This record gives sequence, structure tokens and C-alpha cells, in this order.
Amino acid sequence: MTKDKDFEIFLATVPGLESVLCAEVRLKGFRQPVAVPGGVVIRGGWPEVWRANLWVRGSSRVLARIASFPALHLSQLDRRARQVAWQDVLRPDVPFRVEASCAGSRVYHAGAAAERIGKAITQTLGATQADDAPVLVRARIEQNICTISVDTSGDLLHRRGYKQAINRAPLRETMAALFLRQCGYNGQEPVLDPMCGSGTFVIEAAEIAARLNPGRARHFAFEQLATFDAQAWQQMRAVKSERTPSVHFYGSDRDAGAITMSRANAERAGVQDYITFAQTPISALRPPPGPAGLVIANPPYGTRIGDKQSLLPLYSAFGQTMLAHFPGWRVAIVTTEAKLAHGTGLPFLPPEAPVPHGGLRVSLYQTAPLP
Repeated sequence: MTKDKDFEIFLATVPGLESVLCAEVRLKGFRQPVAVPGGVVIRGGWPEVWRANLWVRGSSRVLARIASFPALHLSQLDRRARQVAWQDVLRPDVPFRVEASCAGSRVYHAGAAAERIGKAITQTLGATQADDAPVLVRARIEQNICTISVDTSGDLLHRRGYKQAINRAPLRETMAALFLRQCGYNGQEPVLDPMCGSGTFVIEAAEIAARLNPGRARHFAFEQLATFDAQAWQQMRAVKSERTPSVHFYGSDRDAGAITMSRANAERAGVQDYITFAQTPISALRPPPGPAGLVIANPPYGTRIGDKQSLLPLYSAFGQTMLAHFPGWRVAIVTTEAKLAHGTGLPFLPPEAPVPHGGLRVSLYQTAPLP
């Protein structure tokens, strides 16, 4: 693999949201994105890798696929791993680590596979292995084919760099961005989150409207690779696409601590001028002045038996407030239980398929504009 050659780039996401991510990737101008299980594949070079990390909101990590070859046994894996042009991608002075997974293959011991690949890199390149290394090499051995990738993101991409304060069971920014997209949100309408927690939905919505790059405030693992060009990266980051949103955003919560937290997070993200936060109970919610838009919330779901029953009054009050006071607005909630969603009394369209979130499976329920 040479530095200027096209290769496969894999953008990972939550299983079940691949088509939503694919639509975003296509909209951002990447060539021929294809949704595959667990993510989206594009082709490109290292500038596309950097751009995907900097621009794409719904991806959790970006992997550069640098080699693929048959591996029927460990000695073949060892031999082929030594033939990879590691010096084109990795730096001898930057430590690395290897993770492997095996499925339906004669090489079935992931630990042994990772050990062989790690030794091949060390002996051909001279780089050292370390458990906390900034560079991660991933090997997937599936149906006797070994695909080797480099994780170019480092920290998962939902870590935008601004959220220092979070509440319990926060929704990841990447998932919030995809749910907003599923609701048809494109930055042109107001968004209100009545249970805003740490502010994820409204901050993400304001960033989309302001055309801020999600990766603007953080570092990436690709900065530690042999392929990195600091000057070209600075030029890419310096391109200003920012604009002032034409609409405003609103976050409310009955908890004063959540409002303090959300304000601080919005300020760090640089979108505090576009969002109004207020401590308000559900029953006192009223639509802000101006056009109707999207109400979206990630209410508590309750994980123990009995919790769900005690949450029904909250869902019911939310639904009654929406139906009584928010005509013309679309309403969306993320929850684990159809019973809780139906407890709102809202006319939800058929829900999206459930997706994994924090050990649970959640679905997005949304309405058409309310009468």
C-alpha cells in the first residue's frame, strides 16, 4: 500500500443505523459509500480518512484497511503479516497494539493471531508494542481471510472534545446525530429537547445548523502515523464552513444540575448563542415563538421491573403537553419499551428497528406534524 493509493475505508456505527450513516456520508460528498453490516465502506486515500474523522457525525470510528490476505494457519498468517509494507503506514518511533477477532476460520485463537501480527510488526519495523499505545492495528480473520486495518480515530468519535459533564446513561453524540437525521432534521428548523440532560440533542442540532465540523476540537490517532502530513491537515482544518443558524434551539429539564451542565457543554462547543436552556417541568412546556420544528427526547426508560410502571405518568404528561400545546411540531422519543412510547398517547408512526445502546436496545418513535 503506497501513500497515495486508494484503499477501503470503513466507518463504523451502531448496528441498525448503517443506512442512516450511509446517507450522511453520501451527503458529505464521499464517493460511492456502501452500507455494510456494522458501518459504511468508502474508497479513498489518507485525505479521505482525515476528512471522515473531521466531518462525519454518525461514525464511531474510522478504520483504514491496509491489507487483506488468506490465512489458513498461524504460520501463513505470520509470513503474510511480514510482507505488509508496515513502514508506509506506521512509524518505528510510535508504539502500537494489536487486537484480533476470528470467525468461521481455521485460525480461531484471536490472542495467538494478535501475537503473531504484533511480532511481525516489531521485527520488520522496529516499533514497540504497548497496552496503552496510541496506534491500534486491528485484524479480522473471517472465512480464512485476514483483513488488517489501522484505527485512525483513537478515542471513539462521539468524544467531540467539549463534553466534560455528563449525566447518567447519556446518549452518545454519534447516535444523537443519526437519530436527528432519521427524523429528517437538516439544520433548518428549531429543535427542542424537554429532558435535555447534558444537552446532547440540542448541541448536536445547533452544530449541524452552524455547519461546525464534529471533529474540530480533538486529536486523532492518524496524527501518529507515517502517512500524516501536518501542513495538509492544518489546511483541511482551516477551511471555514461555519454560518449563523437561521433558527434557535431549546433545552429544558426539571433538574437544575442538568441545565448548568448543558450550558457549560454548549459553551465549550461554541454554540451557546444559539441555544436557550431553562429549568422547566414537562407540564409547563410551551412552544417557543417562531416556526414549528422538532421536539426530540431521550427520556428515562427504567431498567428494573417496576421502574417502567412508575415512569408511565412522566410519559403520559409529556404526551398530553405535546398534544395540547405543540400543533405543527413533530415529536420523537428514544425508548426501550413500546408500552412507554404508547403511554404518551402520541400518534407515533411505525417505529424504527431497535438498536443497541448502553447494554439495552432502544427504538426511535416519531410522529408526523401534530394536528
